Amino acid sequence: MPPTMDDAPLPDVLAGPLLRRLAPERLVLWLAASRPLDLTLTLAPAGETTRSVTIDDDHCQRVPVGRHAWLHLIDLPLQAPLPRDTLVTYDLRVSDGKTEHGIAEWGPHLLDTDGELPTFVLAGRHHRLLHGSCRKPHHDGPDGLGLLMTGDQVYADDVAGPMLVAIHALIHRLGLFDEPLEGAVVVDSRALHGEEAHYYARESLLPDVESSENLRERFFGGARKPVFTSANAHNHLATLAEMVAMYLLVWSPTAWELIVPHAPTLSEENATLYLEQQGVIEHFVAGLPACARLLARLPTLMIFDDHDITDDWNLTADWEHTAYGHPFSRRIIGNALIGYLLCQGWGNAPERLTQPLAECAKMLENAATNDGWLNGEGLDALIQKLLRFEGWDYQVPGEPPLVVLDTRTRRWRSERSPKRPSGLMDWEALSDFQQALLGHPSVIIVSSAPMFGVKLIEVVQKLFTLIGKPLLVDAENWMAHRGAASVLLNIFRHSRTPGNYVVLSGDVHYSFAYDIRIRHRRQGPRLWQITSSGIKNTFPDTLLDWFDRLNRWLYAPWSPLNWLTKRRRLEITPRTPDRAKAGERLWNGSGIGLVDFDLQGRPRDIRQLDARGFDVCFTPAIQGDA
Repeated sequence: MPPTMDDAPLPDVLAGPLLRRLAPERLVLWLAASRPLDLTLTLAPAGETTRSVTIDDDHCQRVPVGRHAWLHLIDLPLQAPLPRDTLVTYDLRVSDGKTEHGIAEWGPHLLDTDGELPTFVLAGRHHRLLHGSCRKPHHDGPDGLGLLMTGDQVYADDVAGPMLVAIHALIHRLGLFDEPLEGAVVVDSRALHGEEAHYYARESLLPDVESSENLRERFFGGARKPVFTSANAHNHLATLAEMVAMYLLVWSPTAWELIVPHAPTLSEENATLYLEQQGVIEHFVAGLPACARLLARLPTLMIFDDHDITDDWNLTADWEHTAYGHPFSRRIIGNALIGYLLCQGWGNAPERLTQPLAECAKMLENAATNDGWLNGEGLDALIQKLLRFEGWDYQVPGEPPLVVLDTRTRRWRSERSPKRPSGLMDWEALSDFQQALLGHPSVIIVSSAPMFGVKLIEVVQKLFTLIGKPLLVDAENWMAHRGAASVLLNIFRHSRTPGNYVVLSGDVHYSFAYDIRIRHRRQGPRLWQITSSGIKNTFPDTLLDWFDRLNRWLYAPWSPLNWLTKRRRLEITPRTPDRAKAGERLWNGSGIGLVDFDLQGRPRDIRQLDARGFDVCFTPAIQGDA
């Protein structure tokens, strides 16, 4: 069992608060604590009298995830609306029955440099947004963090050895719930969290039988991908406890203060890798107080991409058949989806997730009365329902409105071959998307993967698909599936969608911005594809330089290759990063995207806040094609 600090008292608050969906008449917050808390929220808008609101049971759902771990899902209506465009100072006070303790006492790392309490502003319109994706703790680079998180906020499938050791130490410290396991070589999570953790060897959890070979290759393969990332599934998270512990450890410095992880016994090769990763993780942990302060001040919306669940999640129908056809891999996927529901999804739109959350909370409450053990049949039944659930997407009213797409669970499976990439959204989901656009002069669209990406990279993905290897290059983009691409382009070319549309994306581990028009239509819509990736991840420098250079040569405005693409009716003009070398259009560096919008919902300033300490502005370029 990993060593812990079991004798030390636990703090009341383990992580948070995270500000989620905020409006003048409603505040949605997420908090993790070591016990069910009695909470009071004080609000002090500038120039107004401080108000105090008791957070009662009707507006705070306390969900147990362990013997000493409770999630507090706060959805608080306000009788008197808060003013817009006004600085609001707040304090979240915890009562022990006798006295109350505020943030200054239980969370001093959340105070600013002057010792002041957290603040937030309810903007009158969506005029400035931060957005980012792909935050991998053990990427050897600085950490940036944002308001719209467009996927891969945690890497459930690519975990450093020191992080997995810390996860197991935290599971034991907080008594996170155990579960039985089916289809693995260990019988339950308690064994997996102890001496049979299988560090750097999670693929060996599958029984050594012929039926497991295909699953090992697709789910735990850890293949080096020549175009995008180096997938490493050898420390893939598996249990619900591991998922919950990961969220606590990537969002809060407090969780790290509760444990003393020690390196396990490893092979010489893995021991060397462990030491390398340990240094990177230590730098990551040192930056967590700043990340926690940001999340306590900026309302944050999130949507999943693949790594929040597992690499290549639902990429092809064949992948789905393999992954969902085995009880252990199906449980892994389901546990990650439950973790997303509790820690990310709920705060986006609580009203859309009422039923799945209620069923999840009931299952967890039963575990709390069953000596900390989840019922395996109940867990599998909940997972089955979540895998069929179609309410992960959501919309945020405002000027302009935000339309956040689910590009992972409503896939358009290939009619030509189950091994070909599925469309990112099926026909019905795309029809719902079109309805969301109608009647609005401008809309901000969040799509985890860019709708309009780098043509050459998409061609490389297509070539790997043709040879039957789409999993090697993450061959999923909006143009990879003929039906989905056709419907998407028709939506924007339709006469009833003449407005301004900004698409915010991540996923690809580099950043870029395109201005897009429909050819030969003066009154057609104007589009902008703005991609910021990653928060803590980058693309291999040399490889990206070659892709950027070759893409400019092969798909120059005069190139006949443009007429072979599905986007030939679009005029796509790339913007130039002002710090890039001459001619470069792709920026490679961890950070967060920042977009300022004018009154018509058009981006007037697009930049990447590079985590190395400088801004990169994407300036409009000469008209042409990307």
